[in-house]
Amino acid sequence: MNTLTLRTTLEQWRILQAIVDHGGYAQAAQALHRSQSSLSYMVAKLQEQVGVEILAIEGRKARLTEKGKVLLEEAIGLLNEARQLELLAQSLGKGREPEIRLVVDMAFPTPLLLRALTRFMEAAEQTRVQLSEVVLSGADEALVKGRADIVVGTRVPTGFLGDLILDIEFVAVAAPHHPLHGLSWSLTTEDLKKHMQVVIRDSGTVSPRDDGWLGAPRRWTVTGMETSLQMVCTGLGYAWLPRHLVATELAAGHLLELPLDKGGTRRVPLYLMFGNPSDVGPAARHMANLLTEVAADFEPG
Repeated sequence: MNTLTLRTTLEQWRILQAIVDHGGYAQAAQALHRSQSSLSYMVAKLQEQVGVEILAIEGRKARLTEKGKVLLEEAIGLLNEARQLELLAQSLGKGREPEIRLVVDMAFPTPLLLRALTRFMEAAEQTRVQLSEVVLSGADEALVKGRADIVVGTRVPTGFLGDLILDIEFVAVAAPHHPLHGLSWSLTTEDLKKHMQVVIRDSGTVSPRDDGWLGAPRRWTVTGMETSLQMVCTGLGYAWLPRHLVATELAAGHLLELPLDKGGTRRVPLYLMFGNPSDVGPAARHMANLLTEVAADFEPG
């Protein structure tokens, strides 16, 4: 492998940035607690090493040349990356994981998830989050196959432990003009089977489940709840969807609850689980606490 010997250092570029930001050598020297002569020497050496005039002196102020602007812009990116690298090293030194794999069932309210992620970023910016959104057995599969550090799923697979953090209410809905709303009696399973049902496809591949499907041959199968919601709103079918997801449409009259004789609503539990409970790092523990906290504040609407 060919290696390139670097002629300049990050410290030289940091000093150049300080001179520009503070408007001159004297001001930068005061901000950096260094002598003005040492800064002058560093910049002179830098210009010599790159073979380009970077700073031009106008009166008592130093200004960047056009070539200097281009070089400093690139250098600032390198300085920021170096700072991030040092912060990551400090984080790892404290035992924090560089990355956590988070798998969340789509039934978990997105606003809550975003709130938890925002708080996590504020406290553990150097830990990357690899987020996967799944449906039904997708959460089980991630645990069993060791592809997750934290999982929020609808059931606890054999061999794992989980804490119930949320109950999601699913409600059967259809657009106001859907034929099912034209019937004058409480709907039965047989009534529903005569019409198109919109079903969310299980994201798992090993043991996929058809939870919520009535077994009727007429169905639309989609991969996301937002797609299901839009299809139901346009009258293409009916579906059981989380109440928090359809609250706005119900309030506006764009959707109506189906008058079922039974089973019009059902509750789906969401459990928080660790992929490896015996080896949970501080970042994963913090994320789990945040998910639990935001779930406790949940109002279905």
